[in-house]
Amino acid sequence: MTDLLTLTTDPRGVATLTLNRPAVHNAFNAELIAELSAAFDRIARDGTRVLILTGAGHSFSAGADLNWMRSMADGSEAENQADARRLAAMLRKLDQLPCPTIARVNGHAFGGGVGLIACCDLAVASERARFGLTEVRLGLAPATIAPFVVQKIGVKHARRFMLTGEQLDTSTAVRIGLITDQVPPDQIDSHLFDMIELLLKGGPRAQAHVKDLIRLVTSHAGDSDALDRQTSEMIAALRVSREGQEGLNAFLDKRSPAWVAPTTKD
Repeated sequence: MTDLLTLTTDPRGVATLTLNRPAVHNAFNAELIAELSAAFDRIARDGTRVLILTGAGHSFSAGADLNWMRSMADGSEAENQADARRLAAMLRKLDQLPCPTIARVNGHAFGGGVGLIACCDLAVASERARFGLTEVRLGLAPATIAPFVVQKIGVKHARRFMLTGEQLDTSTAVRIGLITDQVPPDQIDSHLFDMIELLLKGGPRAQAHVKDLIRLVTSHAGDSDALDRQTSEMIAALRVSREGQEGLNAFLDKRSPAWVAPTTKD
């Protein structure tokens, strides 16, 4: 990792990826997007069990930084399109990581920062955090993050908050589905510990298939026979897999499966 990001992994395979631009509220620029994309490639290869995504300092991410926005405004439409495709590809990699992902929302998140949260499976936020899809106030649209945000919060809420650009408090973000849980700032890590412990009880291959299953079901276009065939094939393959056999035998033997490590809370 460079100075823009830090990546640490504990012995259980729990990785913490930290946006490290606190002076600009962890705002995006081209370099940070490239580093995030490379980090997600690495995490997908390394057999990470759980990914925690967070920000250094007091903010999660303020979206695009001013210098990057200035350079985009001066660029051609073709240059802007290429730049946006790189951002979209980075978000897609986060959304499709095989391991469970948790946004540790330590502070405010706007624009692309909301996009990062929407790409994560779960999100724990400080009750002091604020959120906003403020692009319309700049004469823009939240285009590259829209597929992930709309899927997360639904069309009803997207229509309101993308059109008004208003700020949301954490309780509203929980209500609309962007955030999973809100906690006092000093309880974020304790809450994360409990959430991670739950995730580590699941088989890693099974969890990757669950994420595929959710994408399959939500993208289903009406061919129920095809969907039934694909879901049946998935469960059949998992039942006879090494992980599935270990999980079933562990349950019958009343023991923990091999992938569950002892709890070691500090």
